[in-house]
Amino acid sequence: MNTLMYEAVCISDKNKLVMGSLRERQVEALKQMLSLNTSGNFKNNSVDPSWKVLIYDKTGRDILGPLISVKELRDLGVTLHLMLHSSRDAIPDAPAVYFCLPSDENIQRMSQDINNQLYGGYYYNFISPVSRTKLEDLATSALQSGSDHLIQRVYDQYTNFICLEPEMFTLKQTGDNSVSYYSLNKGSVRDSEMEDMLTSITDSLFALCVTLGTVPIIRCPPGNAAEAVAS
Repeated sequence: MNTLMYEAVCISDKNKLVMGSLRERQVEALKQMLSLNTSGNFKNNSVDPSWKVLIYDKTGRDILGPLISVKELRDLGVTLHLMLHSSRDAIPDAPAVYFCLPSDENIQRMSQDINNQLYGGYYYNFISPVSRTKLEDLATSALQSGSDHLIQRVYDQYTNFICLEPEMFTLKQTGDNSVSYYSLNKGSVRDSEMEDMLTSITDSLFALCVTLGTVPIIRCPPGNAAEAVAS
């Protein structure tokens, strides 16, 4: 078993009818993000596009890839979609939507982008919640470069899972072996590694609950990693 797969089941058919499938809810959240978090009917494409650049990391790419096509990105006003850690030219007339994990490496590169004023505005969308310390680091960098006025919005998106089917998702990104059955159960795992894996799993499952807008009933066997995640 090289990956962790979970099936998301709504509490009742009534709730499922009202809320839509997990995939639909995540697509709606992502389209709202790409429309600069404005209100609109995304299913009927009744939102006027605002032209922008989309910047994502590897995790953001893996989340968006199965859900939104290149044509849909264009319909939502995305003229370019680029990797965060790549060589990018300045486009000072266009706003940029960032969709990234709040890792130290990503925060450093985002700070570098705003210091260089690559874009006309910055909409930061973090895949999982950003800590106050990292947010302050980003704000300090913007203030020191005089670019703080370019920051338009900062959002925690709670979308840290990959939805492959209407009611099925995975926590594992492409080529990422940090969270797997083997990693959780190998005898040589260090406490710090186990804590990182449990935190990653917990963040993703919490994102799932936020996306569904529901409080889960949690059942788990005692005395193993599942109990730690549940706690």
